[in-house]
Amino acid sequence: MYRSHTCGELSAKNIGNEVTLAGWVQKSRDKGFMNWVDLRDRYGITQLVFDESRTEKTVFEKAKTLGREFVIQIKGTVIERESKNPNMATGEIEILVTELNILNAAITPPFTIEDETDGGEDIRMKYRYLDIRRNPVKNSLLFRHQVAMEVRKYLSEQGFCEVETPYLIKSTPEGARDFVVPSRMNPGQFYALPQSPQTFKQLLMVGGMDKYFQIVKCFRDEDLRADRQPEFTQIDCEMAFVEQEDILNVFEGLTRHLLKELKGIEVDKFPRMTYEHAMKTYGNDKPDIRFGMEFGELNAVAQHKDFGVFNSAELVVGIAASGCGEMTRKEIDALIDWVKRPQIGASGMVYVKCNEDGSYKSSVDKFYDQDDLKKWAEATGAKSGDMIFVLSGGADKTRTQLSALRMELATRLGLRKPHEFAPLWVVDFPLLEKDEESNRWHAMHHPFTSPKPEDMKLLETDPGKVRANAYDMVLNGNEIGGGSIRIHDKETQQLMFRYLGFSEEEAKNQFGFLMDAFQFGAPPHGGLAFGLDRLVAILGGQETIRDFIAFPKNNSGRDVMIDAPSVIDNAQLDELHIRLNLQ
Repeated sequence: MYRSHTCGELSAKNIGNEVTLAGWVQKSRDKGFMNWVDLRDRYGITQLVFDESRTEKTVFEKAKTLGREFVIQIKGTVIERESKNPNMATGEIEILVTELNILNAAITPPFTIEDETDGGEDIRMKYRYLDIRRNPVKNSLLFRHQVAMEVRKYLSEQGFCEVETPYLIKSTPEGARDFVVPSRMNPGQFYALPQSPQTFKQLLMVGGMDKYFQIVKCFRDEDLRADRQPEFTQIDCEMAFVEQEDILNVFEGLTRHLLKELKGIEVDKFPRMTYEHAMKTYGNDKPDIRFGMEFGELNAVAQHKDFGVFNSAELVVGIAASGCGEMTRKEIDALIDWVKRPQIGASGMVYVKCNEDGSYKSSVDKFYDQDDLKKWAEATGAKSGDMIFVLSGGADKTRTQLSALRMELATRLGLRKPHEFAPLWVVDFPLLEKDEESNRWHAMHHPFTSPKPEDMKLLETDPGKVRANAYDMVLNGNEIGGGSIRIHDKETQQLMFRYLGFSEEEAKNQFGFLMDAFQFGAPPHGGLAFGLDRLVAILGGQETIRDFIAFPKNNSGRDVMIDAPSVIDNAQLDELHIRLNLQ
């Protein structure tokens, strides 16, 4: 037996007990006649004491050879600690060691294994197995486990059945790029790794499984960022004989359950917002509603003077930042430079100070009088002491720019509180969006999403106005889940493929198996998928997902720890009938 107890469970009630512990040396303090060692495992830290007058000489001398991260086993007696540490679960006791076994020596780690480490992100990713020993990463992984367990508990109690679906599937042209896998047994042919189990979960509904879920790996070969990885995990769900309201209720219930069980937070019924309202009021389809700063459109009150910048704009729109009226000119100029960055792309910004005496001071005073600026304040909801920031230009682009500015201001003002949670549903998305380059319509979600029945007639005349039976769950300005009611009959699905530019032959080749299945009695069905990585990170008070993934990739999609992806042997390529042309 390597251990009788863990390093986090001993307390004063164990004083006098003989115990065996095992773990890693966190640090040691050698005072000559006395040596203290902090022993760490997943469960905590226990202080060991080696005393020249009470410890056998060979054991005492061996203790002096211990280095950081040595793996050791000790036996000893639990004694009362003279200098108690109230910040440690084991701070009342220490172990007077009688036996010491070095299970494995360790070289000095490249960074300190402490909560506040001296290691940068690159070095910690290279030695991820060492990073996992640190409490912040370890606790993030344990929290992820808690979330997954609560998800399984809730869905199982709701009658859902967990079913595994294949990882080697058929490549399809919709969505992001696939990761492809060559087939040795079928030369020249390839599997694809699934971007989601979408068609399989629909087939499970055809198969009568009624309520399905799966915590499943998915893969997308796309550009990466802090909250995106080439492989990610979904909580994938589907239900039969349901309408949109049924699905919203079930998964709102799941989210409320997670917030209550994991964070101790009770949340009322989630607000709902149409896609059109979200875009007009917040400039994006996943608004953070923990704070205000709603958009105020100013065309009617700003395009009547000789200010050509506004007069030529499709949209003039502003937001009121609470309490920012005392911003210095230097701070305002820094914000103007911020919106002019290529990532945002604004050509400039107009501002208005709302003074405490009810007057206004703006960067365009030569064009607008106090009555004009008062109307701007009314349109944006600005009060005395606030600052109004105004952008103008093409409608879609300007809303996107102002949305970015809104989030930046909220960050600077401390309004994006990580342990405050504001969920909502965004509904009534457009069914289709047009790619201006190819002049083709694309499914905004995926080609299996059902149109709103009342909008079906618009497919022929005005496809851009057709609303989808689709919905996203948003939490703190992040989309954490999305889904839709699916098309469940062959005729409507064929019609959808036609509007998406598929020929009859292409549709049959890519998705014939699904349309064939619909002919055998497909029930009305719909579902939703949560992004587990993002959900866990947000519930954990963060927006980057890497610390909640055991072995993440970097921004280039590389695993720097195992050095993947990598070249493979020519013999393997020959077996797969692959010839590389890297020029």
